[in-house]
Amino acid sequence: MIPFFPKQIATKAIYLYLGVLAAVSIFFIRYAMSIEYIIMGIAWVVGFFLLSSYCSQKWKDISQKQLLSNLFLTALGLRIFWVFFSYIYYTFKTGIPFEFSAADAIWYYEESIGNIDTYWKDIWNYLFVDTLSVSDSGYVFYLTFLAKIFGTNILFPRLVNACFSAAAVLLIYFLAKRNIGEEGGRLSAIFACFMPNLIYYCGLHMKETFMIFLIVAYLERADYLLRSKKYNVFTIAIPVLLALSLFTFRTALGGVAVFAFATALVFTNTSIIGKTKRYMLIGWGLLAAFTLTGGTIMNEVEGLLENRDTNQANKRLMQTNKGIKWAEYATGTVMAPMMFVLPFPTMVDVDEQYNQQMISGGNYVRNFLGGFVLLSLFSALFVTKNWRNLSLIGSFVIAYLGIVSMSGFANSERFLLPGLPVLLIAAAYGVTLLDAKNYKFIKIWYYVVPFMVFAWAFFKLGSRSLF
Repeated sequence: MIPFFPKQIATKAIYLYLGVLAAVSIFFIRYAMSIEYIIMGIAWVVGFFLLSSYCSQKWKDISQKQLLSNLFLTALGLRIFWVFFSYIYYTFKTGIPFEFSAADAIWYYEESIGNIDTYWKDIWNYLFVDTLSVSDSGYVFYLTFLAKIFGTNILFPRLVNACFSAAAVLLIYFLAKRNIGEEGGRLSAIFACFMPNLIYYCGLHMKETFMIFLIVAYLERADYLLRSKKYNVFTIAIPVLLALSLFTFRTALGGVAVFAFATALVFTNTSIIGKTKRYMLIGWGLLAAFTLTGGTIMNEVEGLLENRDTNQANKRLMQTNKGIKWAEYATGTVMAPMMFVLPFPTMVDVDEQYNQQMISGGNYVRNFLGGFVLLSLFSALFVTKNWRNLSLIGSFVIAYLGIVSMSGFANSERFLLPGLPVLLIAAAYGVTLLDAKNYKFIKIWYYVVPFMVFAWAFFKLGSRSLF
């Protein structure tokens, strides 16, 4: 078992990125990214791989208390730096402290400050009672809470989100430790600490950062409930409340959270969960499901399921009408097998997709780590065959990514983001499984990743008839 991220692999990942970036920029020189996005991409990639390798070796033998302190302070420092940097950068580039082509972020901010002088009872009715959809209501409620206490400053919610993101890193450690061991837990948390995509969203006024904290908190508490020999009303109530909160951020997430817990109840080995607790939780879950039936949340879930095929077809039609010809073939059947390695990075300047170019380095990191994710998946299913005891986190990420693949947003970095914490755990597990035999697969992956990245740039431009 390898308890750290080998420098040899980290260095190889950086060289591959620099090589494919140069190839794309030269081959498609008319559509090459501007120098600022090239520098950002290099910084994301070099920073992630070198720091993950260095810290995983430096911190592998320190005490848990020191590890948690190092993780939190490092993660928080990086995120606070990015909050201030992105605030200045966006203000300079767009004239306002919001990302390029901002829409949802501005709406969230305006909704929150518009509720400052409104009574809490009226806010509650507006967001959760007199509405046809509770999706997004949770984040508006959260921002309104911050605005009522601390005022309308744009930076403050982002700094609070940075704290929640750093806290999520610690929760990932505990969740991963119980599922894949101490070494895998440490490496998972280190990956999360330096993951570009998790840092990037701290600088936006979007819901993703706080939503990911809730996801990780739910999975960690649900996993604790399943594995702990002692349980009470609080250990049961906390994951239930966290699952309900996810419905108010993105309806599909709440449904997936419930599905994942039900799957874990059925498949987790009795030696871990216990027969009595299994039956008790199944019965309690059925009672909760019947209680929710007919409410706003259940109606929204039913509508999502009924309209999933229509939504996907409409999304593909809209993209095709814009001249994006490849979208015609982006069906769930085509995209689902690639969900563990998506999204592909945007390394060409097209359609003013500046936000995608800013985070292209982070998406490359996801592509590269995808090889370790696939290795861990294969091992859990066919080698160690311990998939039953990983069924909570496994069913969560598979179900969610499956839904996204059917939605028409299969390569949308923002919609794929909620699956990232579990994918980082899977990648860390894959690293710990490395041996001479498994490394042969990773060597093949060294060729697959540059091909995917270059092919994506080719299709992105070619589908728009730009060459």
